[in-house]
Amino acid sequence: MQRLSGFKLSFKTIMALLLVLALGLVLLISCSDNEEGGSAGESDAPAAVSGDAAAIAEARGLTPDDITAALKTYTPTGVYDEYIMFASGGHAGQVFVIGMPSMRMLKTIAVFTPEPWQGYGYGAEGTMEILEAGFVGDHELTWGDTHHPALSETAGDYDGEWLFINDKANARVATIDLRDFETKQIVKNPIAISDHGGTFVLPDTDWIIEGGQYAAPLGWEYSSLDNYAEDYRGMVTIWKFDRDAGRIVPEESFAMELPPYWQDLCDAGKKVSEGWIFCNSFNTEMATGGVEDGNPPFEAGASQRDMDYMHVIHLDKAIEVASAGNTVDVNGFPVIPLDTAIEEGLLYFVPEPKSPHGVDITPGGEYMVISGKLDPHTTIYSFDKIQAAIAAGNWETDDYGVPILNFDDVMEAQVELGLGPLHTQFDDKGYAYTSLFLEPAVARWALGGDYAELNDEPEWSLVSKINVHYNVGHIAAAEGDTVSPDGKYLVSLNKWAIDRFQNVGPLLPQNFQLIDIGQPGDNLQLLYDMPLPDGEPHYAQIIKADKLDPWEVYPEVGWNPHTQSPDPNATLIGEERVERDGDTVEVFMTSIRSHFTPEHVEINKGDHVIWHITNVEQTYDATHGFTIPVYNINVSIEPGETATFEFDATEDGVFSYYCTEFCSALHLEMTGYLLIEP
Repeated sequence: MQRLSGFKLSFKTIMALLLVLALGLVLLISCSDNEEGGSAGESDAPAAVSGDAAAIAEARGLTPDDITAALKTYTPTGVYDEYIMFASGGHAGQVFVIGMPSMRMLKTIAVFTPEPWQGYGYGAEGTMEILEAGFVGDHELTWGDTHHPALSETAGDYDGEWLFINDKANARVATIDLRDFETKQIVKNPIAISDHGGTFVLPDTDWIIEGGQYAAPLGWEYSSLDNYAEDYRGMVTIWKFDRDAGRIVPEESFAMELPPYWQDLCDAGKKVSEGWIFCNSFNTEMATGGVEDGNPPFEAGASQRDMDYMHVIHLDKAIEVASAGNTVDVNGFPVIPLDTAIEEGLLYFVPEPKSPHGVDITPGGEYMVISGKLDPHTTIYSFDKIQAAIAAGNWETDDYGVPILNFDDVMEAQVELGLGPLHTQFDDKGYAYTSLFLEPAVARWALGGDYAELNDEPEWSLVSKINVHYNVGHIAAAEGDTVSPDGKYLVSLNKWAIDRFQNVGPLLPQNFQLIDIGQPGDNLQLLYDMPLPDGEPHYAQIIKADKLDPWEVYPEVGWNPHTQSPDPNATLIGEERVERDGDTVEVFMTSIRSHFTPEHVEINKGDHVIWHITNVEQTYDATHGFTIPVYNINVSIEPGETATFEFDATEDGVFSYYCTEFCSALHLEMTGYLLIEP
């Protein structure tokens, strides 16, 4: 039987190869015919063709490369993807879950923005509390600008347990549990109004890094821009994460005050550089704009100097300093003052190319890679050289007294890549990949040092480029920012789409382009275009799918997904009831295909209603929904879940509630009446 199975597999493989060769031959003949008798676009082939693969390819004008790309990405029904990509949803405020290589959208995870399909922010207890935790004073924030998702890590490798993401607009960080792909926590940064450089985890996810962006007085205080140098500051916040509880612990977290440069993306050291973090910055000119007053605009004022500063932070020592209480209180949050950071040797600067937008650490932690948007080179710094320069103490200082290490002492190499280099990822063959915003393209270049043994390229050299469409920002390679990148695939997160898709009006989708990076040398292939019609996805991480182990149903009937434990208000079949205590009415309901129990609920206008629903199903995908008209109630109840919501019965009348999730042949009959007596 084993021999027969092996023969079947080999036969299928051979047949697939023969199909590709046959299609290629057909296309070559077709191209030859077109050269003699007209272009493919003038073909009389019908729009719908037979099931013959060669005829379909000819009718659609597909090239051999097109067919190869299709074979690499096609995922038959019932076959799962090899990788899962978690992409930020930008100003949709969510996270997108995408299969690779199929590039199929699998789910939207609701984070900072209410999302009706999941009943997130539409009455369900837990989701409302999570959103409210991110409000600022009396300001209800119901959107976010998600930027940088970060998968939890163990020993520098993705472990598939947790996901974190920041909200640039409001300086918030969210925790997502990958057992059920739901948001469990939102924390608001108490000292910063907005951020950009979050979220990035340490190799064992015991701390989460949130870098800042635009300098401001810490703690949301007011000060005139005339006092910018004196009163405005940057920051980096180090959030403590409790893996057992699955929550960020603000009481054990802290921040560090930084000069009023605009800190940007951060990355954590790994292996040889573990215990340090690295953040880049721009606007070291401390420009304050004001074109209306005749001042240079920000884009000119913040781009005058040839160099900005990479921030090198000794995190292990900073944790000791914060734990010893060497902090000041800002809005009830401990902050290491800038003077203390300098005195304790926590902070150093390294000159970096003009207007950088990311720092990326090689898999072994030996090198820091930085690209300046206005410099055609990417610059590689050696961690060993940085440590030697710190030990030597041969430095100058900035206006605030921060040591500035000598560029030539710490720089390992520079590689000229092209126009507008931005972000870098890595593979398992000794290559790095950098996005080129202005060309736009993705550059493959060879690393040096021990990585040079992995390929036949010259050290620190440009190998090849592949064009993308258009204006690429971040790129994401399969596990490409961990200690053990997979290679194989890379996604270019393009800001513009222009002519890639059907015109749908002036507002166009973003464009994710899947690239095959599995072969060495000049062998990059664009495989697939995927429009993202929601928000502006900014960054993504790609994990091997078999590292994820989400639940199919909740562990037991009556589960509370927000506490990840049995719910005290869970209702089993036979326990359904309506209880009244004065003007408070409590409903205990069950849902199962295809009815709610009870089907009639009678209350009075003015009552305060507390409603519990338990989905007693234990069948995979047997989800029910529940909504009440007028009251803006909509909840999703997955198998085994207990959901609770509350409302005041301010409107009398007859209200039909029903299941919103198509669940059975008698789905329309899954309904009931809420009668509110005047």
